[in-house]
Amino acid sequence: MKISLRDDFSLRWQNKDPFEVVQGIEGKVYREKEGRKTLRFETNGEAFFLKLHNGVGWHEIFKNLLQMRLPIIGASNEWLAIKRLGELGVDTLTPVAYGEKGFNPARQKSFVITEELKGTLSLAKYVERWGKKPPSYNLKTAINSKLAQIAKTLHENGVNHRDLYLCHFLLDISQGIEKVNHNNIKFFLVDLHRAQIRSEVPLRWKVKDVASIYFSAMKLRLTRRDIFRFMKLYSGKSLRLTLGEDKAFWQKVQIRAEKLYRRDWKCDPPVFF
Repeated sequence: MKISLRDDFSLRWQNKDPFEVVQGIEGKVYREKEGRKTLRFETNGEAFFLKLHNGVGWHEIFKNLLQMRLPIIGASNEWLAIKRLGELGVDTLTPVAYGEKGFNPARQKSFVITEELKGTLSLAKYVERWGKKPPSYNLKTAINSKLAQIAKTLHENGVNHRDLYLCHFLLDISQGIEKVNHNNIKFFLVDLHRAQIRSEVPLRWKVKDVASIYFSAMKLRLTRRDIFRFMKLYSGKSLRLTLGEDKAFWQKVQIRAEKLYRRDWKCDPPVFF
């Protein structure tokens, strides 16, 4: 059994079985499938999110393996990814409790509790406003640069997200949505339960992450300058060098992003000007 509790939770759950406590927590359920449940609850005037894993079963494990996908069997992925992002200076969730017990991967029980993020809006929702009110050049540039820097930091330090879409970047709007500008851009990267951590990120997973960002931004009237800026910041090279040395990588990103666009929107992706 593995248990890690923040001091206040350690005191609150003193002499109690953490797994019995979390099984009894009630709140608003946001997701419940494949042996996982996500719910929001409040205690002592504070709000938290609980992700509870009760075992996915062998059927789900084999189904994922047959599809060449690593099955998610517990909360450890998310717990470790949150810790790692914190070490790297990437804003994310604040963890307060984690537990894991059982050796059988099909029946392993685990949980992770994080503080509720207040005053945030998914970047995907935020940029929907641009259809009626286009952003300033500086704001668009700042967001583009921030996305490139986060992806670069993750990949250079052995982390890949596997679902790096704009909806999983939560924009800090605590000062008011109209006050967001290029000087105060802050994202919280969330939904880390599928993240992978190792010494080096394989090429295919870098491509998947970057293509996911690109795909989910394709409707934003991107210019070639926007795309080239992202490429330069992500690669840490001049545009000439990354277009030459990393040509195969960017081609793979383009192909995958366009494939995602055609799959989801049933039409050809836009041509950038």
